[in-house]
Amino acid sequence: MTENPPPSADSPEGATAPDPSRPILWSGDTGTLGEGSRRALLDLLKGPYLSGARKPQLWQSLVADEDAVRSRLHDLFLELVIDHAEEFAFTRKVTTEELQVPAALRSEALTFLDTAMLLVLRQQLLMAAGERRVIAGRTEVFEQLSVYRQGDESSWARRLNSSWTKMLNKFNVLHTVDEGRAEISPVLKMMVDHDQARAFAELYRTLTPADTDERDDPDTSGPEAEETP
Repeated sequence: MTENPPPSADSPEGATAPDPSRPILWSGDTGTLGEGSRRALLDLLKGPYLSGARKPQLWQSLVADEDAVRSRLHDLFLELVIDHAEEFAFTRKVTTEELQVPAALRSEALTFLDTAMLLVLRQQLLMAAGERRVIAGRTEVFEQLSVYRQGDESSWARRLNSSWTKMLNKFNVLHTVDEGRAEISPVLKMMVDHDQARAFAELYRTLTPADTDERDDPDTSGPEAEETP
């Protein structure tokens, strides 16, 4: 990291001297955050969330510079959602009635099974309140979703496995423990809040078998999950 150069003797009269407290990471850098805070901000924008347990150095940088990072996100119409106790943070679009907020994040339509699986995993978290770790068994989760089964056994298994893989790789709400088991991230409690969970559950209780099959069609619009800018 380079240091701020001293004011030049040839500088025009009245020119503002460089702020010696502002970090300069490369020639011409005009950013105001330190390197660690910039990396934490970038990780938040890449999504889906920043975990203190998995990235402790970035987490410490975020906590130390929380107000400044929050301000940078507001410049993008995004808000910082942070849980200091569970040590995770993520971004979402600002919600306000004062102006029409543009979408800064890409969204992906969730299939019926994606959302149903999220609800099952969230419920397991809530039922295990106080536990240090909550482990989900793939077989048990699939059994809970069997009430929605449509089509032949192979196609149903393929759809279940596809949703499970999304939970692991795209949304990062599951972290593999061993074959067939994964730890549920506590971030899921805030990514799907109580009102959303209740609305989804009420919707699914009214669906017919044909509806559930249609909502797994990738060309059919459904609930959406926010991703990254």
